[in-house]
Amino acid sequence: MAFALFLLEAAFISLSGVMAPGPITTVTVGKGSTSPQAGVLIAVGHGIVEFPLMIAVFYGVGRLFDLTYVKVGIAVVGSAFLLIMGIGMLRSARQTTVVADGGTRSPLVAGILLTVGNPYFLIWWATVGATLISRSVRFGVLGFAIFAVVHWLCDLTWDSFLSVLSFKGGQFFGKGFQKTVFAVCGVALIFFSGKLAWDAVGMLAV
Repeated sequence: MAFALFLLEAAFISLSGVMAPGPITTVTVGKGSTSPQAGVLIAVGHGIVEFPLMIAVFYGVGRLFDLTYVKVGIAVVGSAFLLIMGIGMLRSARQTTVVADGGTRSPLVAGILLTVGNPYFLIWWATVGATLISRSVRFGVLGFAIFAVVHWLCDLTWDSFLSVLSFKGGQFFGKGFQKTVFAVCGVALIFFSGKLAWDAVGMLAV
């Protein structure tokens, strides 16, 4: 009973982070407008990074993410990648035939790169995530493994929902809807890119 209550709480906390607007949400909507499977692939790419990270935090490596230069380096790389994806989506919005590019044609690769280049994701795991992992360990290694899967399923469910919803909108409203989505997502990614760069400068100033 205690473990079930913990998983319910962990799922709620995980969903609150997953559903927060950000680069992955933006790209999922953009790529989902042309492919309903985009969300699944983005979640798989996210998981390729996230599962090893959870294991690393489990063994105490999460303290590395508290280092200023580690966070700054990740923010700079992430900012550059988001800028490239944003420009790619704006270019796609101007094309006659819509192509879900955004700097990388593969949602799987996008999921990996967006995760690696997101310092907030790493900070979340070094703080909130680390707390959840420490609590899951009370139920043994199996408890940790089940928690890890439940957390990732939250990502999979939300990303899948977003991409299917975006795809249905594209089918109903046509290419004009897809181009509008790409344009909005492109601008949003460029905004997130600038925010990451600004935050990196702020980290160095502290």
